[in-house]
Order: sequence, then C-alpha cells, then structure tokens
Amino acid sequence: MPERDAAIEAFLDAAGWGGATRRLLAADASFRRYERVTREGARIVLMDAPPPQENVQAFLRVAHRLLDLGLSAPRPHRVDAAHGLMLLDDFGDRTFTRALAEGVDEGFLYELAIDTLVALHRRWRPEMTAPADEAGAQDTLPPYDDRRLLDEAALLPDWFLPALRGAPVDAGLRESYLAAWRAVLPLARGVPEVLVLRDYHVDNLMLLEGRDGVAACGLLDFQDAVIGPSAYDVVSLLEDARRDVSPPIVSGMLARYLAAFPELDPEAFRLSYSVLGAQRAAKIVGIFTRLSWRDGKPQYLGHVPRVWRLLESGLAHPALAPLKAWFDREVPAAERVAPPPGPLVKAEGRGT
Repeated sequence: MPERDAAIEAFLDAAGWGGATRRLLAADASFRRYERVTREGARIVLMDAPPPQENVQAFLRVAHRLLDLGLSAPRPHRVDAAHGLMLLDDFGDRTFTRALAEGVDEGFLYELAIDTLVALHRRWRPEMTAPADEAGAQDTLPPYDDRRLLDEAALLPDWFLPALRGAPVDAGLRESYLAAWRAVLPLARGVPEVLVLRDYHVDNLMLLEGRDGVAACGLLDFQDAVIGPSAYDVVSLLEDARRDVSPPIVSGMLARYLAAFPELDPEAFRLSYSVLGAQRAAKIVGIFTRLSWRDGKPQYLGHVPRVWRLLESGLAHPALAPLKAWFDREVPAAERVAPPPGPLVKAEGRGT
C-alpha cells in the first residue's frame, strides 16, 4: 500500500538507511514481513509488523529477555512502535531447514536446538516474568493457562469440522470436546513453568557462523511467548507440523533433554509432552484450515495429514483416554484428513 511504503521509507531515512536496496526475506502466516536492507556492503533486517494486527513491543519484550540470558535473538537497532517498524540484526539465510537441505547432520542440528532449550530453561528465573521499569511499572508475559490452551484447541471444531462437513458444529458437540480437554489439560502442569517461545522449530532457528555453543542457534518468531510448561517447546521442535522428524532423533532428543534435568520426573515430563503435543496438533489443524478458508492460503493444508498423525501419537498415552474416546467417537479415522480449500471469507461466529 502506498501509505505503508511511505512510512517505511521515512523510517529508513530517519535511521540512516535511506535509498538502500530492499529485498523480501520472508512472509509467514501472520501479518508480519521481513526485508533485507543493504547498502555498500552493510545489511540489516526490516521487520514490517503493521498495527493493530501486530505489536512490535511484544517482540522487544521477549528479545531483551533472551539477550539477557545470553541467547542469540536479533538485537533491535531502531524501533518505531507506532508504525510497527523495526531494524534488527541480520542473521543471514541459513535456517536449520536450509542447513538440513544442504546435508548438515540432522542429529547435530537437533542437539543444538535441544541444548538451547536446556540453556533457556536452566537460566530462566520466575522473577524475569515481571521486571519493573523506571516508573515502577511491571512488564509481564501472559501465562499459558488452561483458558488459553482451550481457546487454541477449539480452533479444530470451530474451523476444521465446518470446513470438512460443510456445516457449523453443534454447540453440544463443541462443549463435549472442550470437556474432554478440561479433563486432561491439568496433566500438563507437572513440569516447571518457563519462558515458552511457542513456535520453536527448524524454520525459526538459524545456524550462525562464528558463534560457539548455544550462541550458534539464532532464535526467530518468539513475539508470542508466554510462561508455561517446559515440555511445550520440546514438543514444538520434535513434533514439527512441516517436516517429519526421524524417530531416533525424537527419542534421542527427549533423552538428552531429560538427562540435563535429573531432578525432573521423566514420567511427568512425558505426560506433559503428550498432552501438549495433542493440544498443539489440534490447534494447528484448526489454524491451517483457517489460513485456507479465511486468509486464502491453502498451501498449509498439505501439512494437515502429518498433523493428524502427530495428534494420534499424543492421544495414544493412556492418560489421554477421555480425549481419545471423543475423537474416536466424533472424528473417526476417515475424517482425519485435510479439508477442502475454502473461499476467502471469514467463518461466521467462530475463530480468533
């Protein structure tokens, strides 16, 4: 849009990057876009996060915490919060996904990702959730409480089932679904509460040259971070909606994480992992459907069969029997498929 382009040009001029070359780096399922800005051999990344849909302050809150913990988040150089614009460190192009495609050892990359989570969870302290600013105000991160988890899980009956069946979901069916989740979500709480990045997977991790240890793992897309169970980001990494992670890697990385925390009850962690894995998969089935039906992005539907397999894996834990019974009764195996692509319209009455 011309108005947006003018705001970006003015921002770059004020930051000393006027007249620089701009090239799209990435655009994802959100409203955010990233561009590489280059001039005379120097380069920086422009985050274009238009308000009110996006809020750069959320990114800044988490980035500063990660940097304080000695982890590799992009360092902000200039911010215009009112217009949703920010200049950040350029981490290059080598995501873990691209490194895997180049033939970099899968085990090495996943060990680095797990070790980064171990460092984050060891260094995190509860008091980091609410530091006070100069005026004494507290800057808090939201809790990943059961209400939030339920709202996310509800995306499956609110978007997937209507798209698949061509009709809205009966209120009683939706309530029985949420009741089944209420029965199992408390089981996810038997692990420590930490900073949860929420979209921790190979597309959002960068392999950085010239950095040692966990500093070689660049972190992206963490602006929606919350405080929640430590198992969540482990699930996000190992039960990837966009790629199949080999079973030996999954089992090996779970063992690696647990070995780093000998005080942690392994069974409680695996139970939390199963509950959150199922919740995350149900959410993603709904989100990928919504991206097609509301936002006109049907390319995400190709991942839905994989996500159903991940959901079934989580439901296999005996403690999730109430939830498994609901799915077996209400969404039989024949319906655990990708829905048809939908029109570019907002579904009525549901969705967030």
